[in-house]
Amino acid sequence: MMLFSLFFFFISSSNFAQDSIPEKEDLTEAAELKFQEFFFNALSQKAIGNYSKAIELLENCNQILPNNKTVYFEFSKNYLELNNTQLAKEYIDRAIAKDEANIWMLKHLIAIYVKHRNYNAAIDTQKKVIALNPKEKPYLIRLYLYNRDYKEAVDLMNVLEKENALSSNLKMLKKSLEARKDLSQNTVKVTDINSLMADFEKNKTYKVLDDILKKSSNNINILLKYSSLGIELYPAQAYLYLVKAKVLNNQKKYKEAINVLQNGIDFVLEISMEIDFFKEFAKAYNGLGNIKEEKKYNAKIQKLKS
Repeated sequence: MMLFSLFFFFISSSNFAQDSIPEKEDLTEAAELKFQEFFFNALSQKAIGNYSKAIELLENCNQILPNNKTVYFEFSKNYLELNNTQLAKEYIDRAIAKDEANIWMLKHLIAIYVKHRNYNAAIDTQKKVIALNPKEKPYLIRLYLYNRDYKEAVDLMNVLEKENALSSNLKMLKKSLEARKDLSQNTVKVTDINSLMADFEKNKTYKVLDDILKKSSNNINILLKYSSLGIELYPAQAYLYLVKAKVLNNQKKYKEAINVLQNGIDFVLEISMEIDFFKEFAKAYNGLGNIKEEKKYNAKIQKLKS
């Protein structure tokens, strides 16, 4: 059985994820070799995006070693890539039934729920992940935001802040939520763009800035100037990065647009905004002639829309 032991040492030392390690079972040496061959090939096919072929190879693994939790996990990951969330959910449920405390499997289940926009279920599962590893709390904040549970998100941010565990990005997100609240509760009486700009020079409020940008949709100079000023004053407002990136893309300053989008993507709170970001990424990479990256972001858009 020396060969089988070496196989598992190699798997654990490779670039494959820790959750892709099948446990050793009592098999004949010939069966072990066949299982290894099919399993390695399945991982390789998944790595190059050939998910249907990976599933075929996993079927062979399942015939040799039925009801293996890691094989089930791999089935689920490939089906999710194929947007077959029903089978992805079915297989990950089978895997988790055999290992309820497997944090990697629970995270994958959360990804399936997010794909389905079933954020309540994702939140419940993330709480199980946190019970296993308290350092996973920040992602629960993101799920609360996706679910528009802003109060819960802020409450958890306050907890992390007291624990000195709130990252600088999350601190800015907290300010962003506070600015959004101010935006929804207050109105700006003046409507003339010049009056708005004069008001902004005095008060620098996000509400006035938002009105300036929305009333200047056809004025590239104003959009570029005030989105840039806004990013300095309100660095957690994703909308400002999006406005600036759109202007830069229209000016064919694609590298600058990508840089702005990369700086702002962490502050996106809603899927519709995330799609808008990915559209601008795709446009910028198209302008640079980087078709591979353009396709990657277009694929992300389709995943979010499906």
